[in-house]
Amino acid sequence: MDTQPQNVDLLIEARWVLPIEPADSCLAHHAVAVRKGRIVDLLPIAEARQRYVAGTRVELPDHLLMPGLVNTHGHAAMTLLRGYADDLPLMRWLRERIWPAEMKHAGEQFVYDGTLLACAEMLRGGITCTNDMYFYPDAAARAFDRAGMRALVGMIAIDFPTAYASDAADYLAKGLATRDLWRKHERIGFALAPHAPYTASDATLAQVGLLAAQLDLPVHIHVHETAGEIEQSMQEHGVRPLVRLARLELLGPQLIGVHAVHCNVQDIELLARHACHVAHCPTSNMKLASGIAPIAQMQDAGINVGLGTDGAASNNRLDLFQEMRHAALLGKVAHCDAAKLPAHRVVQMATLDGARALGVDRHIGSIRAGKYADLCAVNFASAHLQPVYDPASHLVYVAGRDDVSHVWIQGEALVENGKLLRMSNESMLALTSVWHNALSA
Repeated sequence: MDTQPQNVDLLIEARWVLPIEPADSCLAHHAVAVRKGRIVDLLPIAEARQRYVAGTRVELPDHLLMPGLVNTHGHAAMTLLRGYADDLPLMRWLRERIWPAEMKHAGEQFVYDGTLLACAEMLRGGITCTNDMYFYPDAAARAFDRAGMRALVGMIAIDFPTAYASDAADYLAKGLATRDLWRKHERIGFALAPHAPYTASDATLAQVGLLAAQLDLPVHIHVHETAGEIEQSMQEHGVRPLVRLARLELLGPQLIGVHAVHCNVQDIELLARHACHVAHCPTSNMKLASGIAPIAQMQDAGINVGLGTDGAASNNRLDLFQEMRHAALLGKVAHCDAAKLPAHRVVQMATLDGARALGVDRHIGSIRAGKYADLCAVNFASAHLQPVYDPASHLVYVAGRDDVSHVWIQGEALVENGKLLRMSNESMLALTSVWHNALSA
């Protein structure tokens, strides 16, 4: 007896599908079926047309379909500071330009508008999920929700006052109150986000560790970004920052260590032993002259590493295609070994490994039945992308974010044929004009 076709909401047919799981696989002429925001099947196009009746069918004859990209570290609101303080080392950049500008301008509207602008840029470049760290987390969450993005919003904690909060206890209290408001949201989650070991006391970091254990929350923190940070820690605490975090019981599978540029063998062993994650931000590390993170050694030690853009004030693009390329090339040149960080591995870093770092790999990061349909398509039809021998290699070494044609989050189309559907370019230009005038005054 013939089986009746099943109804699905969406059927996406593509020239290639890069499922990420199993590793190193690429499927030709396959389709992804979606129902109620989740993937229900991945199968050859001919079979899909027989098995499913779709409310919407999207044909992508020259495209690669893949999971949406996962940005494991950013400061979305700082998109309004893009190019505001370039060509300075990290601590001068922070103390002389960024922190004074934030003290004057970084209020709720700044955070909402800057985050919305970042969402437009990230979505247009295939990023469907981001891990954010900034002030006014409720304003950020509202912007991510408005844009339709998936986000892990950081509840920042530092020891000095800002317009947002007076001290570390105030930061944490306000962050936790915001989390309570958003706890039932499907796309918005929260992480504890102490800025860095050099901006948080032992008491603050210990409180963060206690809350992370009690509430089962990720901890998102900059660590070992510069050589100066380590020298300062040795002078003030007698140990390197990661050893200090270990003593305060902050290291563990919940920790997302951002940058981790200056890690020696002992540091890598410490991260691996505690099953910590690392957010690798190669472009920001280069631009701020922080150094080259030992990513290949970390992966060899079993450490999970995702890719991050950092903020647009220090990159200056929220572009994971650029991060994939830079990660691959830096990994090779750092070891004088062209086989290090191959293309398929780097694409996995930008998808499944990033999702794993954020604790959401059960839901996103690969094209597998049961996961959310967070997907993006890359159009390979242009001459600058021809010929195509290995689509995964093309993603890393040839394609750019401008080649992204479609983006879906939970099966909802947010980018179609290169056009944002929830936001307009004109509205983003009007928004940024106001802030440009304020910051230039």
